[in-house]
Amino acid sequence: MNVLSRLSIYGSDHDCLGGAALRAGKARPPAIDLAAANPRRRSAVFSLVDFRPAGIFRRQIAAWCGLGGELTRTLRREPFEVGYNGAWHLLIAYESAQRFDGETIIDGLPRSTLRDISRKLVFVPAGLGFREWQEPRSLMSAIYLHLDPDTALIRDEERSRSPACAPRLFFESTALWQTALKLKSLIETGPTASPLYAEALAVVLLHELLDSGRVSEPRARGGLAYSQRRAVLQYIEEHFAHEISLSTLASLAQLSPYHFLRAFKESFGVTPHRYHVQKRIERAKELLADHNLSLLQIAIELGFAEASSFSLAFRKMAHMTPSSYRRSLL
Repeated sequence: MNVLSRLSIYGSDHDCLGGAALRAGKARPPAIDLAAANPRRRSAVFSLVDFRPAGIFRRQIAAWCGLGGELTRTLRREPFEVGYNGAWHLLIAYESAQRFDGETIIDGLPRSTLRDISRKLVFVPAGLGFREWQEPRSLMSAIYLHLDPDTALIRDEERSRSPACAPRLFFESTALWQTALKLKSLIETGPTASPLYAEALAVVLLHELLDSGRVSEPRARGGLAYSQRRAVLQYIEEHFAHEISLSTLASLAQLSPYHFLRAFKESFGVTPHRYHVQKRIERAKELLADHNLSLLQIAIELGFAEASSFSLAFRKMAHMTPSSYRRSLL
């Protein structure tokens, strides 16, 4: 069973409440309950951002345990409104957004009427209302990233009271921006995206959010101890054909996911995700030597959902297709 659950929706046309409700902060966005996909998290509710009118928006949605994303762009240059008031934190990255008029509001902060908000970030803490209306000068493209405040990815409860969890309007952070773009690419990949990679990016995003709020965080120094390396590598070896959670590996090393990620890379020179893929491809090369096995059989043996996703992963690591590698053995 995958530790991380996924949900993808293309071209969502969810309607939302009227402008008066949005401006009054009474909008109730629709929600996607992830409990059915991940029974261990019965309280996980992923609230979508509300857009009005829905017909001018195109949106692609993906969700993992503790992390969700919406890629949104407008199809026509018409006035629109946006509203959100959910149980998860919301980070907005405006890729392209310019307006003749408009305002953006987060509960507790002065409203902003900034006209050019391209490459700007907005952070809305869980439970606070977010409202925005625009008379656009150009088509808007934005990334909406949802972060579960109760996720196990960050264990230190004191962080919830850090300045990083305060609302922020139109700030800049190169590190956050680059991670947001990586998550955008992951959402665009669709169901074949690696859950382990998604969780790793969620960890990085959370800590970059802390760093951007000028919170002093302890840094991991050195790599993993021998006992930690042995426990982690043994687990990966025994479960290389399954999706592996970053939180699971971190718990084996008795580290937070963030510090484990840094220590693992320090020890092995690659991320846990890449190491995991390498182990799968090493085993794939052994199986490809058996010409009685089809590519689909090998893909299933290695835990891939289909032969095409196996071929893509193999080509990225081995710089050739599985079929080409098999022919090279003749």
